[in-house]
Amino acid sequence: MKTEHELNADILKISMKIREKYPELTKYITEMPVTIPDDVTPEINIKSLSEYYDSLLELMRKYGQNH
Repeated sequence: MKTEHELNADILKISMKIREKYPELTKYITEMPVTIPDDVTPEINIKSLSEYYDSLLELMRKYGQNH
């Protein structure tokens, strides 16, 4: 299992890759349900970081296949 630091680094890398290859997707990154917690005081943990990373990866894969 990856550490919180590793997941943050992976999220940064994939976010930068999306911005470079598919800049039109950057507007969707901040609107993703994973980034909008429904808790008053959301807890950032390995599970939530992993889910966010997976959602970014899926967004990039699906978009890349169609464009």
